[in-house]
Amino acid sequence: MHLIIMRHGEAGWHTLDQDRELTEVGRFQVSKAAAEIAESPWRPELIWTSPYTRARQTTGIVAEILNCPVEEKSFITPDDDPGACLDALLENQSTPLMIISHMPLVGSLSTLLVDGHRRGIPFMTAQAVLLEMPVVGPGCADLRAQFLP
Repeated sequence: MHLIIMRHGEAGWHTLDQDRELTEVGRFQVSKAAAEIAESPWRPELIWTSPYTRARQTTGIVAEILNCPVEEKSFITPDDDPGACLDALLENQSTPLMIISHMPLVGSLSTLLVDGHRRGIPFMTAQAVLLEMPVVGPGCADLRAQFLP
């Protein structure tokens, strides 16, 4: 399975966390990273997005560039347990899949899949990583590529 995990683009701080919107810089970052993904051989067939505004806005840009369907998932908000996302991945192993979410979830999910722990690696805004997994599980993924804004 190929899995692309992406953090939303830069967002403003003028409102409640779940309502924060992308800045112009954030929109540019997302477009740049999505264009790089579009040129790669690992285009997703489906995008899972957080319900938070900045993630949905990021997903809208990415989905348009990649011409990809989107499903909103309530279990991939900033402080959700990466184990819940892992459980969902086990149930739905469509490949390739893209997840657009937030820190610390994107960092903890990535390290759970690659290293088998949840300490979390840092992600810049609009950064994405490509993981390749022969089977879905903790410590089963290899980092194959990074897409930077």
